[in-house]
Amino acid sequence: MGDHKVFVFYGSMGAGKTTFIKAVCEELGVEDVINSPTFAIINEYNTKNGDPIFHFDFYRINKIEEAYDFGYEDYFYSGNLCFIEWPEKIKELIPSDAVEVYITENAEGEREINF
Repeated sequence: MGDHKVFVFYGSMGAGKTTFIKAVCEELGVEDVINSPTFAIINEYNTKNGDPIFHFDFYRINKIEEAYDFGYEDYFYSGNLCFIEWPEKIKELIPSDAVEVYITENAEGEREINF
């Protein structure tokens, strides 16, 4: 992951965004239950070293002010890993150095991941 800390995940409903994030978190030693924060908007996990990982799902927000209300800057610029689903809902708030991840399903039903 290098110096990059914010990763934004694009893909249709059911494309596998949460599944991919779960696999990455498991590789980083997260032992917490990893699931989509669809209703909570944010979940926090800890790596085996105790470092926090923030997982966002903005699917259910109706207006960008909702991101301001929970202090998105404190997370996005914390220096900790942030995984963001449905970033298109808050595109003007995404850090310019965020890594864009696109997950699509091809004609055979297999997932394709592009950075």
